[in-house]
Amino acid sequence: MPVQPHAEEFRSPGSGPNAAVGVLLSHGFTGSPRSMRPFAEHLAAEGYGVAVPRLPGHGTSWQEMNKTGWPDWYAVLDNELERLRKEHDEVFLVGQSMGGCLVLRLAEQHGTDVSGLVLINPSVQTDDKRLVLLPVLSRLVPSFPGVANDIKKPGVDEGAYDRMPLRALHSLSQLWQLTRDDLAKVTQPVLMFRSTVDHVVEPSSGRTVLASISSRDVTETLLEDSYHVATLDNDAPRIFADSAAFIRRLSAVGEQVADA
Repeated sequence: MPVQPHAEEFRSPGSGPNAAVGVLLSHGFTGSPRSMRPFAEHLAAEGYGVAVPRLPGHGTSWQEMNKTGWPDWYAVLDNELERLRKEHDEVFLVGQSMGGCLVLRLAEQHGTDVSGLVLINPSVQTDDKRLVLLPVLSRLVPSFPGVANDIKKPGVDEGAYDRMPLRALHSLSQLWQLTRDDLAKVTQPVLMFRSTVDHVVEPSSGRTVLASISSRDVTETLLEDSYHVATLDNDAPRIFADSAAFIRRLSAVGEQVADA
């Protein structure tokens, strides 16, 4: 299946002192690396090693995505984390929406191999009662209308699917449950950005994460001028700058600079 032109993966090995730090960024459900590309380019410009892989079934067609599930998406990120750990002294994880859930799962499974997490409108549940029927619906109906481009900034297109693949969504709901069950295993520092107006992920997801993780170093920042895909929205410059500062504060490189 051909990959759409906007959906290519992005990687940079890093340069200078900050190359000792790797950052793995994960896009969201039905999206592609496009939504994380400006963020990754900002971090790469600061010298960090970055990777934005394309999750299986994304950036091609929603029909293709219906043939994939959360173990496929997780496996790509898991392998990328292993690679980054070999190439860098420290690795930070960044995830938007479903990507936030996936990197939380990575943090649960990999412990001290992960130095910190940046979460942007992470999804770990839904309040939509209709999805109780999802196990049955996913066998009968291939897709629903999509929820792409929840962006306040005019003229911005995230390039996500216009249909919601229901088999893949059912698999995502299983990932939500697994991740919620183990949130207490998350002990790494966390920086969370949450849009005050989000038409895709309800506020309950962010509240559940903050109430359940065991991290002591936690910061929540509310975004007043962005919708769900905040990395492409009006608050993107703040997300990029605050995340870089978060990584710098926690990394050994940043500590050395501060002590100098």
